[in-house]
Amino acid sequence: MTLNDALKEYCLRIADNSSILAHRLSEWSGHGPILEEDIAMSNMALDLIGQARGFYSYAATLEGKGRTEDDLAFRRDTREFVSRNLVEQPDNKDFGTAMLRSFLYSCLSYLQFRALMNSKDETISGLSAKAIKEVTYHVRHCGDWVVRLGDGTEESHRRISNSVEDLWMYTSELFEQNEVDALLVKEGVAVDLNTLKQDWLNLVDEIFAQAKLTKPAEGGYQSSGGINGMHTEHLGYILAEMQFLPRAYPDAIW
Repeated sequence: MTLNDALKEYCLRIADNSSILAHRLSEWSGHGPILEEDIAMSNMALDLIGQARGFYSYAATLEGKGRTEDDLAFRRDTREFVSRNLVEQPDNKDFGTAMLRSFLYSCLSYLQFRALMNSKDETISGLSAKAIKEVTYHVRHCGDWVVRLGDGTEESHRRISNSVEDLWMYTSELFEQNEVDALLVKEGVAVDLNTLKQDWLNLVDEIFAQAKLTKPAEGGYQSSGGINGMHTEHLGYILAEMQFLPRAYPDAIW
């Protein structure tokens, strides 16, 4: 694998994560529990779409085959996506699950972008510096809701606790790496996710303590393989909805 190929794959990974989580959040547009939160969730989705566009565009440039950001977002199949399994999980219209899913991913995204601001690749560094302000807000906003629900009523605590049980099994995969990471970390372009794990746990533990939530014990089912194109059944349904119009009308100009 060349450095250029690894960098393209790394950009796709970040873009795919942002794009899929944005789609999940956009499903709440018009369905938020209150108007202000409906707008907030839509704005977070737009932030993520903006991040995805930047990294998709850079990936397309690195590829050098004439493809665009739209081609990479809307004309790749399930096995070609390299997003984490956590971001594709459904929330089943449970607001707490939606907030927790975004919180768990955003904590890592915040730490990753903060580190990537020092990347030797100027484009990666610039995109990360732009995204850090947005993900800082995402961590704070979603974390506040996890606390409000966990330390709220008996029902809200029970439901957000169930959400923790449902989603925690996907968090170990957030730190999986492969040869792409090894090459780019060596070149000073990427960050070793293992160096971020303790900081991620500290962020999560702080919010969970305030929310009176307990982390599940390690073990049991552990998801894996998203960065190698292995996904849960949910991603196919997401892409079917996301990609319908561009695939049905491939020559359309928006």
